[in-house]
Amino acid sequence: MNNRTNTKNLFNTIRLIIIIMLTAATTHAQQPGSPADSGYAPVNGIKVYYKVYGQGQPLVLLHGAFMTIDGNWGKLIPELSKTRKVIALELQGHGHTPYSDRKLSHATLAGDVAGVMDYLHIDSADVAGYSFGGAVAYQFAIQYPKRLKKLVIISATYKSEGWLPQVNAAFKQMKPEMFDQSPMKAAYDAVAPDPTKWTPFLQQMMASAQQPFNLGDANIAKITAPVLIIAGDNDGLDKLELIKTYQLLGGNVVAGFGPAPASQLAIVPGQGHVSLMEQTTTLLNYFNGFLK
Repeated sequence: MNNRTNTKNLFNTIRLIIIIMLTAATTHAQQPGSPADSGYAPVNGIKVYYKVYGQGQPLVLLHGAFMTIDGNWGKLIPELSKTRKVIALELQGHGHTPYSDRKLSHATLAGDVAGVMDYLHIDSADVAGYSFGGAVAYQFAIQYPKRLKKLVIISATYKSEGWLPQVNAAFKQMKPEMFDQSPMKAAYDAVAPDPTKWTPFLQQMMASAQQPFNLGDANIAKITAPVLIIAGDNDGLDKLELIKTYQLLGGNVVAGFGPAPASQLAIVPGQGHVSLMEQTTTLLNYFNGFLK
């Protein structure tokens, strides 16, 4: 009986952690100012909402699961857009982008990113993705190598095994009712074209999260664009798997014994999945150093 009780308590704790991970950032949402352009791009049978800020080399930003542009990138866009053309978009069912019954897949969402770029007449760009958006960014790198300049991955993995077992267990326990009266729901209600799609949207995203995925070690090894991986030391990613990812990208070598790898790995101490995105100065330093 004690083992059963302990297991139940563990899952309850994990569920709480995941809810905090996915909702806490909404309380720190910041309006990044008026965009130079915004609207909907018709791509692959849906309308994808986007915002454009600044001028220069294009940088596409992909948000985390259940998030919005402002909730994920609000603090970073004002600085990033000083020297770049920042294109931030909201993935299927997120924020201003309407809910769709279209099956979710990394390949489809990566195709949406390419479609928005086509709509805005952008041939190639740097791409940055956080968490769920990072997985989509990996898929974009695999699917559209000629359209990618550099890739920034923040607290994300390209396969289920890249998360610690506790995180994968929590994904399997997620239920829509866990998000009732959450800051995330309030943010959704404020901008969603049809707030009645909240529950179907959650169900769709949770079904996706509960489905194991692996974009393939061989595909990651074929990425030729430089990649910057940023992770918190306790952000839920399995750091042993993260090192394997860095090795696939040409990293984990001895500096000075040969050419330096084009890709980079940054582990930020004392940071979890949400708190990492709050380290604005640290992230900007990494972005500016890598994308220069």
